[in-house]
Amino acid sequence: MRLTDIKAGVVGVGFIGVAHVEALRRLGVEVGGVVGSSPERARAKAESEDLPQVYDSLDAMLADPEIDVVHVASPNYAHAEQALAVMAAGKHVVCEKPLGLTSAETAGLITTADEAGVVNAVCFNIRFYPLNHQMQAMVADDEIGTPMFVTGSYLQDWLLLDTDWNWRLIHDQAGALRAVADIGSHWLDLARFVTGQNVVEVMADLHTFVEVRRHPVGPVETFASEVSDADLIEETMSSDDGAGILLRFDGGARGMVAVSQVSAGRKNSVSIEVDGSESAVSWNSETPDHLWIGHRGRPNEILPRDPSLMSEAAAGVARYPGGHVEGYPDTFRALFGEVYRDIADGGPSATPTYPTFADGHDALLVTEAVARSSAEQRWVKVER
Repeated sequence: MRLTDIKAGVVGVGFIGVAHVEALRRLGVEVGGVVGSSPERARAKAESEDLPQVYDSLDAMLADPEIDVVHVASPNYAHAEQALAVMAAGKHVVCEKPLGLTSAETAGLITTADEAGVVNAVCFNIRFYPLNHQMQAMVADDEIGTPMFVTGSYLQDWLLLDTDWNWRLIHDQAGALRAVADIGSHWLDLARFVTGQNVVEVMADLHTFVEVRRHPVGPVETFASEVSDADLIEETMSSDDGAGILLRFDGGARGMVAVSQVSAGRKNSVSIEVDGSESAVSWNSETPDHLWIGHRGRPNEILPRDPSLMSEAAAGVARYPGGHVEGYPDTFRALFGEVYRDIADGGPSATPTYPTFADGHDALLVTEAVARSSAEQRWVKVER
């Protein structure tokens, strides 16, 4: 089957849902329709963002025999239930993270996906900046020696003000964790991918810096910056604005990550450094086309994102020649390109080149350990 023969549906018409539609169109995959929180909201967004037809419900989308795969980009609480419904309909599924609100939910999804034989993927798209694949190849090929120390951060500022609001701040929709589940999970997955090591133990300190927020009655779009002071509701907050997490990996490496959604001026800053016994590698999403390589006893290097200079796997997820910057939207295109190769073949390969439900489940196991560690103020093992 060719990509142009596949038809996809997207659940969710917010910022991420629109990003999915755009990336699929770039691949040449037809997006047959979208589902929103209400048909009215979805139709309004479809008109403003040039989205395809609107289905009145997920059930209506799943009843369409022409839809082959469904992308779940709805609020967190709906992910597991909607992914199950998609698989029950015999369709492939691509789900935003977190895969579910609890590891009990996500463990069941793995079993269902295996039994259904459908392609299943989780959108840990940060892996798919080409130079992150380059880092992974360098570590795997022993170019930096044994990984010893893994450090970095994921910082944003879109929830800094007490009037900043979004469904991610609502416990019933987002879950108990917020910054760690929303963006920290991306960094934790990236560290696991690059090093090839699992996090086995954590020591975490979570904190709510904005303890009371004021918000309107209705929904607020992700990353919205203008909120009227009229008729705002005050609400006491409990979810994490920021976190500091110490990590122990099963290969012997140690790590440390800072996560924040209240860091002024940091719009979407991801950084990671892996210090090996011979060299180090470091990458930052604000300069995504440059990989720093550190040495002892000779000059450091900057490797540009140039397919002719990169590993085969890294070059394979790059789309443009060196000097033509690839950024955030390109990560979705690269991720979906790998996923849809399996969809075109009719099912998941033995060794998927993209994050699957198993990866999404592992992320839940780690973040649940993070929550327990902060609550109990001690080192906590990841229960695999």
